Amino acid sequence: MTMKMAKAVVFAACLLPFAYLLFLAGTGHLGVNPIETITLFTGRWTLRLLLVTLAVTPVRRLLHWNRIIRFRRMLGLFAFFYACLHLSTYVVLDQFFDWQTILEDVTKRPFIMAGMGAFVLLAPLAVTSTQGWIRRLGRRWTLLHMLIYPATMLAVIHFIWKVKSDLRSPIRYAVALGVLLAFRLLWIAWKRGFVTVPGKRAA
Repeated sequence: MTMKMAKAVVFAACLLPFAYLLFLAGTGHLGVNPIETITLFTGRWTLRLLLVTLAVTPVRRLLHWNRIIRFRRMLGLFAFFYACLHLSTYVVLDQFFDWQTILEDVTKRPFIMAGMGAFVLLAPLAVTSTQGWIRRLGRRWTLLHMLIYPATMLAVIHFIWKVKSDLRSPIRYAVALGVLLAFRLLWIAWKRGFVTVPGKRAA
């Protein structure tokens, strides 16, 4: 499979959840609380795609599959796409553009504050994902895009605080994020010679 075909397959796969959501809406299968269903659905897919985006580098390093890095930007942009759907559901369908209530929610409800914080951190990453911005920012681009780490942490916290009771689902996302972050910390420690791996030397 050529890279162009592979990107088309990944693009279609990332759109499938959205198509499924449209199908549920069109057939009246969103349940007794459609807004809550859409909110949870788009929120979960935002988190999933953020985690998949963060998993690209570990997969590349462990499997020496360098070509996978070419999918990272697309995955990140789709994560932001679902984040936009998630936020739009709250602003448009839930609050009907009641900005005063929205502002009160952001300041008084911690889980909404965390979610808004995650979105604010993701927005500049989406805006600066083009080749033009990469050239303009130079090394600063890499530093800026490290915001995906606190953004994903806030997204997980947002989910945990939103659910409150049955934490099994958000905890799974938290564990996955913890594993990905632990890998990065161990990789940095190995590269700097703080830890050793049998049979390998830090480059």
